[in-house]
Amino acid sequence: MKRTQYAHFFTDNNALLLLALALFLLHMFTNHRYGFHQDEMVAVDNAYNLDWGYVEYPPIAPFLTRISIGLFGLSLVSARMFAALAHSIALVLAGLMARELGAKRPAQVLAAVATAIAPVALVQGATVMYGTFDFLWSVMIACFIIRLLKSENPRWWLAIGATIGLGMMTKYTMAFFAAGIVGGVLLTDARRWLKSPWLWGGVGLSLLVFLPNIIWQIQRDFISLDFLQSIHERDVEIGRAEGYLLEQLVFCANIAAIPLWIAGLYFYFFREDGKRYRMLGWMFIVVFLLYLIGQGRSYYQAPAYPMLIAAGAVVWQGWLEKKSERGARSAARGTWIAVACGAVFAGMLTLPIAPINSFVFNMVGEIHDVFTEQIGWDEMIKEVGDIYAALPDEEKARVGILTGENDEAAALNIYGGQYGLPKAISGSNTFWLRGYGNPLPEILIVVGFERQYIDMFLDQCAVEGTTVNSYGVDNDLADPPEIYLCRKVRYPWNQIWEKMKHYS
Repeated sequence: MKRTQYAHFFTDNNALLLLALALFLLHMFTNHRYGFHQDEMVAVDNAYNLDWGYVEYPPIAPFLTRISIGLFGLSLVSARMFAALAHSIALVLAGLMARELGAKRPAQVLAAVATAIAPVALVQGATVMYGTFDFLWSVMIACFIIRLLKSENPRWWLAIGATIGLGMMTKYTMAFFAAGIVGGVLLTDARRWLKSPWLWGGVGLSLLVFLPNIIWQIQRDFISLDFLQSIHERDVEIGRAEGYLLEQLVFCANIAAIPLWIAGLYFYFFREDGKRYRMLGWMFIVVFLLYLIGQGRSYYQAPAYPMLIAAGAVVWQGWLEKKSERGARSAARGTWIAVACGAVFAGMLTLPIAPINSFVFNMVGEIHDVFTEQIGWDEMIKEVGDIYAALPDEEKARVGILTGENDEAAALNIYGGQYGLPKAISGSNTFWLRGYGNPLPEILIVVGFERQYIDMFLDQCAVEGTTVNSYGVDNDLADPPEIYLCRKVRYPWNQIWEKMKHYS
């Protein structure tokens, strides 16, 4: 390779790396305005209780969160560091995919930026969500598949298999992406790889990486399957899958990127230079149809868009090259203006920067709950701490804290130490597996239960506080708002616990 070629190579890499650094710093300087989201509270609590699996998800997200907290202490910024890093790496991989498909530097940058400003990706990069890492693994797999198809080197199947295993250790929806790979192989001339021992070695490697969680599930009668079925039925019942098609256009990829991912499909299916990579087009369609038919949540499909956007950037590049110099400059300028507008709009919707109760904050709260569910945790914990502190010393040793949902229990366990609180228990998800503690609680501070439900199990209950936040933000934490103190348990704890089990 000539010196000038080396220079171009490193310059292209530097452009992507600088973009990734800018994205990482954007998250680091903006992701500490509110508090932890309710799902993040559970992830952080699980990070303090490492295991090979949890009812809600596999172990990777809590494991990475534990590393970041161990290195930098517990804070919003430290806990969210790996999420921001994963988002930034996905940006680089999108640019590299475009390069492998034939894109020059401007098209590589376009693919990287268009991938990064997808609303789902921005949200996940700003919070401790296992979906963030699922997004990264999916983009990485697509990148490896492009390398496989371009190089004809079957050893890439090992990298693909290992990454699928990591994906399954992160989020079970990786199984759908793997199904897309199977469909892509069977529906294209990639079928030739079925005879390769490297493909089957990749399959074996993915199972080996996923094996610890499989064992964990076997030991617990595959409780996560019960959880996933229950949650799916709930989502369908309350209509969370109804916006699947529309939300593909709005949330899974940025509105400004719609022409790119449509062009990406055109590249894979109709362009001669895309024929080699047609497997990726089928991967997208297979996964899209599986979620559509199965009534999956719209954002599950988000990780499949970067491989289309990367190909679409190549089409965009060819489109500009057919224009006059003046026309190309004008078209490129129009593209970047659209991308910039899309980035601003997506950032407004997804980055935690608007003041609480501002117009933007309230408007976003009507669209999704990522911001509103970050409000009020410190006030709730202090309220419980004040109730506990007011009890006579001889009663405190017999007190337990019972919550309706796992996020409330997680928050109290993470921050309740400053008030000397006992560990909270809950019948929700993984907390149910952990049990009701020893010694058995006799007096209960109860958070997150309707009164009629409490009366089924507890007696001598009185309202001692509320979970309503001082901002007046309406969220799940304040529904119901009452905090009870109950002085008598009606039944043995083993009977109560079986009836309290629920998924949420």
